[in-house]
Amino acid sequence: RLPLLQAAGKKNSFNLIVLTEAELKETFVRGDGPGGQATNKTNNCVVLKHIPSGIVVKCHQTRSVEQNRKIAREILQEKVDVFYKGEDSDVFKEKKASEKKKQEKKRRAKENLERKKHFKEMQQLDKK
Repeated sequence: RLPLLQAAGKKNSFNLIVLTEAELKETFVRGDGPGGQATNKTNNCVVLKHIPSGIVVKCHQTRSVEQNRKIAREILQEKVDVFYKGEDSDVFKEKKASEKKKQEKKRRAKENLERKKHFKEMQQLDKK
């Protein structure tokens, strides 16, 4: 079973819970990771907290504060939706469907590998 908050991060969700700015606490901090001076000297990392649920999102995907604010809000909205709706959330359903697809693809790849292995063994036997 998937942890519920891990399901957030999918973009094709429609009826998400609407967040109001009054419920959010936003701070800007210095980012970390690769990027050297451009990263270490600018406060363009957005930390967004949803006060009622206590969910915190940190976004430092771009160098632009505005883009990071937008992305952080999208991610937070999806996480809050999953937090309140649980398995009824579109985000959760979508994530579960993609996991199922991935497992099916892995299973088919494994079957093909077994078929190829079996075919090679049969060829070896025919040569003898």
